[in-house]
Amino acid sequence: MYICAALPSAAESLTADSINKATFETGRREDSAVLIKVQVLLDRAGFSPGVIDGRQGENFKKALRAFQRQNALDDTGVINSVTFDRLAAISLEPVVTEYEISPKDVRGPFVKRVPTSFEAMARLPRLSYTGPREELAENFHMDEKLLNSLNPRADIDRSGTHIIVANVGVRPRAKVDKIVVDKQERSLVAFDKNGNPVAFFPASIGSEEKPAPSGIFRIRQVDRNPKYHYDPKFGFKGVKTKHELTIKPGPNNPVGLVWIDLTAPSYGIHGTPFPDKVGKTESHGCIRLTNWDALALASMVHRGTVVEFAGQPTSRS
Repeated sequence: MYICAALPSAAESLTADSINKATFETGRREDSAVLIKVQVLLDRAGFSPGVIDGRQGENFKKALRAFQRQNALDDTGVINSVTFDRLAAISLEPVVTEYEISPKDVRGPFVKRVPTSFEAMARLPRLSYTGPREELAENFHMDEKLLNSLNPRADIDRSGTHIIVANVGVRPRAKVDKIVVDKQERSLVAFDKNGNPVAFFPASIGSEEKPAPSGIFRIRQVDRNPKYHYDPKFGFKGVKTKHELTIKPGPNNPVGLVWIDLTAPSYGIHGTPFPDKVGKTESHGCIRLTNWDALALASMVHRGTVVEFAGQPTSRS
């Protein structure tokens, strides 16, 4: 359940100026402007809140707790003035900025609708975005509803349109020697060779149908823009096919834009076509991140990076 007010309507639309100038002292911690600012700053610092949506959901609180622990603050998962100031000091760049939609952004190819069944997906030549709105929201790590709220009158399907987007910038990059997947918290933390945490990501991890493995494994390889191969032996709920299927690449492919293969057979870390559901729904045993988080992690790992599964999964209500 979200504990902050709903996003403002078009009539009460947030502005870039109000978000960039938001401070903890001048607004309640539940205010959308404050939450958007904190989410962008967390994302920029390598503590992913998942989708930037201006809401105080579980992924946001997990990222905030991770940042607080890293900075020797009380890890309450609640914004306070000390945490806000520490985040704000990391980067002085505006947290939202104006972006001009390019011809490439609207060129496609797009698909009108992404099928729900694997059988129908397998008949498509590519699992592309459904349009510029979905693509731009993902490029800037944003929820589509927030993108709409910040740009209520913008023609997002037209090249040359100026829109307000999250200024996520370039995240810190470091070589990752170990990954810890916390099945209870539903998160993934990446560590450098000295044992220092360098990135935090919310994750969907396993299910009762196909739980995530336990123990220590290694990364075998990284496959960007992967095809997805389904074997009926997987026996996924709701998949009726009796034959092997191959689904073509694309951001709306079941494993998104990257597959990080593990030495645990048929398990991997991957992206997803449903970024807003990361950490909120179960996966088919693997570790599911947003596409942008999976790509960021892929750029930091290497063949042989250790992946440890820790904790016990919590049941879903």
